[in-house]
Amino acid sequence: MNDPRPNPRRPARAAQVVARLRELLDRLTHAGAAVPAAQPAVLAAAPAPAAAPAPLPARATVVIPALNEAKRIASVVAYALADPATAEVVVIDDSSTDDTAALARAAGARVLRSTMLGKGASMKDGVTAAGEELVVFLDGDLAGLRPGIVSDLVAPLASGQADFVKARFGRSGGRVTELTAKPMLKVFFPELAHFGQPLGGLIAARRSLLQTLAFEDGYGVDIGLLIDAQRAGAHLAEVDIGSLEHDSQPLLDLAAMANEVSRVIYSRARAAGRLHVEQIGAMFEAQRQAAAGIDSILARRRGRTRLLLLSMDGTVIRERFAQLVARGIGQEAELIKLLGELPADRHERIAALMRFAHRQQVERVAREVELRAGVIPFVNRMRREGFMVGLVSDSWFIAAEIVRRRIFADFALAHMLLFDGDVCSGELRLNPAFQPDDPAAPDAGAPLCKSHVLRRFRADAAEPRLELAWALGDNLNDLGLLRAADRAFALPDAAAEVRKAPGVTVVASFDELLAQLPVEQGGERSGDARRAA
Repeated sequence: MNDPRPNPRRPARAAQVVARLRELLDRLTHAGAAVPAAQPAVLAAAPAPAAAPAPLPARATVVIPALNEAKRIASVVAYALADPATAEVVVIDDSSTDDTAALARAAGARVLRSTMLGKGASMKDGVTAAGEELVVFLDGDLAGLRPGIVSDLVAPLASGQADFVKARFGRSGGRVTELTAKPMLKVFFPELAHFGQPLGGLIAARRSLLQTLAFEDGYGVDIGLLIDAQRAGAHLAEVDIGSLEHDSQPLLDLAAMANEVSRVIYSRARAAGRLHVEQIGAMFEAQRQAAAGIDSILARRRGRTRLLLLSMDGTVIRERFAQLVARGIGQEAELIKLLGELPADRHERIAALMRFAHRQQVERVAREVELRAGVIPFVNRMRREGFMVGLVSDSWFIAAEIVRRRIFADFALAHMLLFDGDVCSGELRLNPAFQPDDPAAPDAGAPLCKSHVLRRFRADAAEPRLELAWALGDNLNDLGLLRAADRAFALPDAAAEVRKAPGVTVVASFDELLAQLPVEQGGERSGDARRAA
């Protein structure tokens, strides 16, 4: 322990040191050494400047999840390839409707299509495809990057100092970061509150670590990875990369981002035993219901004047989704009986059969059910042609939303199967979009019908108005929608009543359906031609 009392020997020792230094200075001066008079003698012993660090070897896979990033994707790929630490660039294309994939490939990237719509799925696909142990994630819309960022992010991994690295930008966080993410981290995960950009998508990590983490589907993927890496015991680091430019998000997207980020943090806090608020489960369900609402979907139309509505059961997937779930929980016989009787309250009675089914079980069926051949390129082409593509189902939103993302459609509308925690309560909330605004009106139509969804789009007063609506269905519950559409289609295995209905065109496949797109001379399509088709 240090002795706080004065030491009488210290002044003598100091004098000896000064005398010794003067003696050395005199010897150097007499020997002809040039020492500037203004510099203290101790500078003669100062270490030489450190040499610049050698460039890292090319040992990182750069993964770029991309959706309609034709504006900047080529420059981002070129930037990544120019970094000496980059061994390869893999672009995971989310079925873009512009030239993102072609431009990325021309710039030197290996381009793969995502297995499912959403940044999280694309990031996970990139980890699977990575040929190197060190993985760096970049966004496809970046600009203003200084050289060497890939090397800077990889350096803590290469030196063994870290397993997971986040980039800190030279600007403050965005609104969702500052108003949602950081305050919640301070409460639930204070050990992560110092990260400047917890929602940032510029990340470097070991592939072996990433393979053990869960990739969220939406905006919460980056914060989820950060929390999960910390909980897995990984060594975390943060690297300042200066400034960069990102395309700004519309206000509506920021609201969705805030909801998703809060959901992810709450779920991690609950899993870590740091949350004991029962109302959080109800909040999750409220967020799901908001995502399934027609008003939110209409706000995302954003000037598109063409609409394609697809039935899920029997059209996008060959089988009945509810029957697949019922089979897994031993209720298939009861379900078939209900479908044969067609009672007025069959939706509610089918939901009651699902009581005690686990949420993960229902979601797994939606992720694994076989899609009809050709539906993904068909949806992509229709979106390229300016159609807003929606999945409309009498089944449940929990399933329709997953299938919607698997085929890269724009939205899903379905009824809400309710869960208490993660266990189905057997209750159902009917989607108001399937019901008339005024049930007492003479032209109200059926009390529950998919045609009301189309009527909501036609009634949307936002300019430009809807010009053309296509619909594709297969069963009796689709007839109302097919009659209300400008063009109605069915596949050969649809119900006989549907195939024979007036105005319904039977097509052999999705490829044949694409041939129905009207083309004028010169290959240009016009609103007049589409309306006349």
